[in-house]
Amino acid sequence: MNAADLGAALRARRRALHLTQIETADLADISTRVLSDLENGRETVRLDILTAVASALGMNLSLQVAGK
Repeated sequence: MNAADLGAALRARRRALHLTQIETADLADISTRVLSDLENGRETVRLDILTAVASALGMNLSLQVAGK
């Protein structure tokens, strides 16, 4: 999954939960700018930020071996 696909998935989940970027950023303890950049594929994804956003949205992170 590339940064744009990841951002789109996070945005879709946030919207499905009827959360604003401000509410989500507050829940994840990040700035709205970072969340916006992440959702638009412009932010280099740091694991701690991604984990915080995923948790705020009730999502889990998982890793897969490439090609499997």
